[in-house]
Amino acid sequence: MKYFNFIIKKSTSAILALGFMAVITAIGCNKDVEANPEIETYGWASVDDNAGNWKPILLANADEISVAAPNATNSATYLADLAALKTASTQVTAEQESAIKYWSGNATVRWNEIARNLVAKYNLPSAANADGTYSLPNAATPNVYPYFPFSNPPYAARAYAYWSAAQFDALIVAWRAKYKYNRPAPYETDKTITTRLTKSSLPTYPSEDAVVAAVSVDILSVLFPNEVDFLKKKAEEHRQTRLWAGMNTADDLAVGEAIGKAVAAKFIARSRIDGMRNAAAGQTICDSLANSAQTRFNWQWKSMESPARIPMLAYYGKVTPWCLPNVATVRPVAPPALTSPEFQKNADEVKKYCDKPTTETERIANFWADGAGTYTPPGHWNKIAADQILATKMNPIRTARTLAYVNMALADAGISCWDTKYFYYYPRPSQAIPGLKSILGLPNFPSYTSGHSTFSAAAATVLGYIFPTQSAKFDRLAKEASESRIYGGIHYRFDCEVGLDVGKKIGNYTSAVGQKDGSN
Repeated sequence: MKYFNFIIKKSTSAILALGFMAVITAIGCNKDVEANPEIETYGWASVDDNAGNWKPILLANADEISVAAPNATNSATYLADLAALKTASTQVTAEQESAIKYWSGNATVRWNEIARNLVAKYNLPSAANADGTYSLPNAATPNVYPYFPFSNPPYAARAYAYWSAAQFDALIVAWRAKYKYNRPAPYETDKTITTRLTKSSLPTYPSEDAVVAAVSVDILSVLFPNEVDFLKKKAEEHRQTRLWAGMNTADDLAVGEAIGKAVAAKFIARSRIDGMRNAAAGQTICDSLANSAQTRFNWQWKSMESPARIPMLAYYGKVTPWCLPNVATVRPVAPPALTSPEFQKNADEVKKYCDKPTTETERIANFWADGAGTYTPPGHWNKIAADQILATKMNPIRTARTLAYVNMALADAGISCWDTKYFYYYPRPSQAIPGLKSILGLPNFPSYTSGHSTFSAAAATVLGYIFPTQSAKFDRLAKEASESRIYGGIHYRFDCEVGLDVGKKIGNYTSAVGQKDGSN
């Protein structure tokens, strides 16, 4: 098993010396980010020949993107493409064979793995400056320390959502063109072409792999601008493997790439105006939020870091959601007063788990920690979704649909949770319980509600909708993820239970959109 590791350095020159694709060692109690050396190829459970009529997420419909008719199979141009494909597929080097194997399975899941590893690489808070202040990453100078982005859980959830929703829309366009033009696969037209991947009845114009690669490189390059060269290399390799494997002609790939780029551009345009650029509110705004909570509720959360750090993404709750009508729809009631019996009961429970942890509670706390240097709680749920996708042999468009709805729910969960956190500005156990020593590192934002709980219930609810026979398993995992924060001394039980309740509501909103997209 290979792992992406991370090393945190305060020295900018030292970090630059490592290079941006360097392997780094994660801090704190968190889980290593694993890379699957192989994602086995498989025959799809179905091809979903009607998927071109499904309702997209952002596009009005599949016809919003124009796709030119392919060359006829008896044309001189197409026959030349077939000859070139035959040559490419019969002169494969060992290095090309290795690349084919790497991309041989579900390529959307492979790109999901790449996205998760990029999140983990950049999920590193900046070190304090000599004067006790902290610098924030700057998108205008992404390669200057602290490097852009800081892919914390809200940023990660948003990133996963843009990438996966764009893939889904682009593949709907591709499926529409596939069955509109219905040009057979090259290996059906010329039976002598050598193929190295599993064949299907799916028309190959345009190439679904080229679509996925183009969306991935364009969306992820905006989200992780230091990784453009790496992403371009991976996308080109992905496309080329379909030539080397005898699966797609050059025009299959070119049109697929054009679709992916056209759809990615529309999602990137949305990202420019969704409110994310204002999410990192300054100290003055955070002080105002703290004072408001003190006035209304007689409490206020404070950063426990030394030196104190500006709270993370105080205005993230203002980012535009995907399926949730607005954050007020699911904003919960206030948590208990710090002087109430309910608070004391919950505080005593947290202290019990921190003072006398068991082997099992420590294991659960650490398994779900997903702290700095990991692919975050949303990434953890992407891994769970990816494993289920592979187990059920989903085709590319079903894969993209699953990841799109899971990640839109995760993104909306983050938006809702951060709205609640900064509306109530509730103190964490480490601040409110004298002498408490938490098992895990301390997040730099208010306590109520639990992000892990909200993320987990949202994802579990959507996964339960898509995989109904497994819904009990996903609910169990969400509950365990939620309770891990109590065991770790990070949250009170009411943080977690209310977070689960809100996350389930968000998952239901997202699932309701899915139920109307024509895929069921």
